[in-house]
Amino acid sequence: MAVFHGKKICNQSLTRIRSDVKKICKQFLTRIRSALASDDGKGHFAAYVGEFQKRFVVPLSFLNNAAFQCLLRKAEEELGFDHRLGGLVIPCREDVFVDLASQLESRLLKRN
Repeated sequence: MAVFHGKKICNQSLTRIRSDVKKICKQFLTRIRSALASDDGKGHFAAYVGEFQKRFVVPLSFLNNAAFQCLLRKAEEELGFDHRLGGLVIPCREDVFVDLASQLESRLLKRN
């Protein structure tokens, strides 16, 4: 946790935070590259969701959404990004994921 002294942030804490963020991003990008190497098509990646880890093909554009990013942070906290399935495992109920994906897809369609 960063320590605040007036407007200054403790350099040690900031350095540690940067290092942690870089590590998480590197792990995440490795998983995304692995998922993209599968047969999901250009611009998509595989995600395994729910108790039975149902496979979904997810557009990369979902990565820009704050709610989807929250799911990814939860996945990283609970499971890390190193999985045998070759895609991201997202620990949420399948119906919650489907609802979010539907909302995001409808937003994408409205833009285009």
